[in-house]
Amino acid sequence: MPMNDGNRQPPEAGSRNWFDQGGQAYARFRPDYPPALAARLAARAPDTRQAVDVGCGNGQFTRLLASHFDSVLGVDPSADQIAHTAPADRVRYRCAPAERLPLADRSASLITAAQAAHWFDLPAFYREVRRVAVPGAVIALISYGVLRLEPALDARFQRFYRDEIGPFWPPERARVDSGYASLDFPFAKIPAPALEIRVEWPLDGFLGYLLTWSSVRAAREAGGERLLRDFARDLSALWGDADTPRTVVWPLNMRIGTV
Repeated sequence: MPMNDGNRQPPEAGSRNWFDQGGQAYARFRPDYPPALAARLAARAPDTRQAVDVGCGNGQFTRLLASHFDSVLGVDPSADQIAHTAPADRVRYRCAPAERLPLADRSASLITAAQAAHWFDLPAFYREVRRVAVPGAVIALISYGVLRLEPALDARFQRFYRDEIGPFWPPERARVDSGYASLDFPFAKIPAPALEIRVEWPLDGFLGYLLTWSSVRAAREAGGERLLRDFARDLSALWGDADTPRTVVWPLNMRIGTV
């Protein structure tokens, strides 16, 4: 958010284009996973020699695994995402699809996919999982569901999510909304821990996060800028002081099993 230099008045909520924040939104605004998630999964793995994070994006969850494994491989089909990963001890990255993992047979003790499995060709991915998994390896498909805001803000957000931006989501989004319950998961199931992501964001942090949504990009490309501006105006009025942090919570949904 631009700082007020003391000589200019901040723009009115209805006049500012909150959705015009540049192209670095994904790395800046995607929420971090709780470290407890990586710890719980590592505790379930048969050993801690190697983990692989599939569809790793910029490596947010990949780096958390490095605290628990001797070696961690992050794999993503996007060269741009791999180019924006941050280095970390015991972590390496490769550009490759989920359906052709660059790993030796029986080499991975934990296979994770965080907010990515809904894009995979699941039968082909599961064949790769069985190939690279050591006996008793753990597979975890992780997603975070529809966020919740404080009560004074949540009703307006839910209407935006369901009715206004909803038609612009790709069909795969329904799998996320279901908590991955609709995904085929042919593994011996392990109960998932009850965890959530919780952040405190000012208004521009929250709206910056929405910039990372494929539905927002699709709405803009379809000429839906007014829809976005109207939502930002309404939320801004409900938020109050734009610099005031508000609580944002995502439930974590998981399908966990042994291979």
